[in-house]
Amino acid sequence: MTIETFNEVVLTDTKARLNQLAKPFGSLGRLEKLAIQLAGITGQVQPIIEKPVIIVAAADHGIVVEGVSAYPQEVTALMIENFVRGGAAINVFARQIGAEVVVVDVGVNADVCTQPIIHQKIRNGTRNFLHEDAMTEEEALAAISVGKEIAKESIMKGHRLLITGEMGIGNTSASSALVACLTKEPIEKVVGIGTGLKEEERRKKVTIIKEAIVNRNITAHTSPLSILAKVGGLEIATLAGVILEGAVRQTPVLIDGFISTAAALVAKKLEPAIGPYLMVAHQSTELGHEVVMKYLDVEPILKLDLRLGEGTGAALAYPIVEASSRILSEMATFKDLGL
Repeated sequence: MTIETFNEVVLTDTKARLNQLAKPFGSLGRLEKLAIQLAGITGQVQPIIEKPVIIVAAADHGIVVEGVSAYPQEVTALMIENFVRGGAAINVFARQIGAEVVVVDVGVNADVCTQPIIHQKIRNGTRNFLHEDAMTEEEALAAISVGKEIAKESIMKGHRLLITGEMGIGNTSASSALVACLTKEPIEKVVGIGTGLKEEERRKKVTIIKEAIVNRNITAHTSPLSILAKVGGLEIATLAGVILEGAVRQTPVLIDGFISTAAALVAKKLEPAIGPYLMVAHQSTELGHEVVMKYLDVEPILKLDLRLGEGTGAALAYPIVEASSRILSEMATFKDLGL
């Protein structure tokens, strides 16, 4: 299956319908742009957006031993337990919007086999990419395949919108390295404070990631898949698979913050046709998020100074996306009013 280009007839008809609605021309602003994008993604002039599912991919990162995070790696497994109990921020927001939360272990460096989650562990976390490739290309492809399969199953269950979420201590380091390598931006421009580093710790993180990229021998000729394997994360690869499969199946994927957008960047590098499908929920305070959004030429729906991950920003943006679809199907036209 391939990613289809947007149907121009559908786009034209959607724009025409928006202009016929009982409102001043263009008066719903960004909602109208979102409505057109949803029509393009789904191939429907009146797309139905309902039953959102939040896919939280969890994995650990070997790079944390270098002191790039304010929290220990054990937090990843602890947070999975919290997701299962329903006590995390994403659970709160999921209940608010009526979304299901699906947690998948693709690389947690702990035994979480007793947890009622999806178990697709590829390895116990990535390797320390300061000294060796984070994973093999085969492992990266396996993680992408996990994401594709979960997206496929979710869509078959009737979910009409997918939300990307993640959990993995150290994943801002992997995302920063990915973004720097794939956009050719200096690492200093993409490394933020992550879990709450102080400025001195952030500078140390910059130095470590810069050295790691040199050690991995990443050049202008290194393929996107190889870059993903050398410095990426298993959960990032999984979310890239979710984003790719959503586009293939013409189902909107609402992309969360920095880590999820790094996954979208990977997806775009692997399948350039995915560009028009990318829908980013919010702009986080992570330094590299604005960089990658500008590179992808996408505009966030919200800006709330978030940097939590888990899919929280996307869950908060969901009602806006749903509203943009509802105006196409529920608003009266001037003709309906007899004008």
